[in-house]
Amino acid sequence: MCGGAFPTLIAIIAMFFAGVVAGPFQSVFSTLLLTGVIVLGVIMTLLISKILSKTILKGLPSSFTLELPPYRKPQIGRVIVRSILDRTLFVLGRAVLVAAPAGVIIWILANIQVGDLSLLTHCADFLDPLARLIGLDGYILMAFILGFPANEIVVPIIIMSYMATGGMLELDSLNELRELLVSNGWTWLTAVCVMLFSLMHWPCGTTCLTIKKESQSWKWTLVSFLVPTVAGIVICFIFANLVRLLGLV
Repeated sequence: MCGGAFPTLIAIIAMFFAGVVAGPFQSVFSTLLLTGVIVLGVIMTLLISKILSKTILKGLPSSFTLELPPYRKPQIGRVIVRSILDRTLFVLGRAVLVAAPAGVIIWILANIQVGDLSLLTHCADFLDPLARLIGLDGYILMAFILGFPANEIVVPIIIMSYMATGGMLELDSLNELRELLVSNGWTWLTAVCVMLFSLMHWPCGTTCLTIKKESQSWKWTLVSFLVPTVAGIVICFIFANLVRLLGLV
């Protein structure tokens, strides 16, 4: 699971599920729920790996030798520079490169009218039938698509889409964000399906480029994109329609 999905998972758990348990056990419940989601991701990874090893990756097992480098005492200064400064600058740089174009796209879609509706609404309406089948809505699915370069910007894109603005917005609290989401039709089922899709959907653009670089194959890059995407759609579809069939929403 991509680390970029963690902010989304934590925020959704805090907004929609942490309140189920009151008092000092609230944080414990949230932690257990997040751990359960991570364990589910590990289980699905192992299951899909097993299925692939029996199908398209079927063949004789190959040997793999890993040579460990000699152990050296960590250098505190180098660790601080490489782990904090280098990674922080990398993340901030990627955030600027990804967030700015996403904001521009949302602004353009929200401000160009076709008929009586904006392009943003037309795109969301086009995606809405498929999104409803898997427990989402058109705006959420569009946010996942536009968030392909980096999973961290999925929730900000959802907020911008609902508010039809072109800037990265920061609400004062999770309660305000929850009110915004609920007013746009979110239920506990929507929250769970967003969590499941965040867990299972396609890898981000950086990961896909890395796969292409390492494998030197567009075929395996496409497979790496399609396998988790199909798995995420199937899981969300089964869960959402099972809940609806049982009348739990």
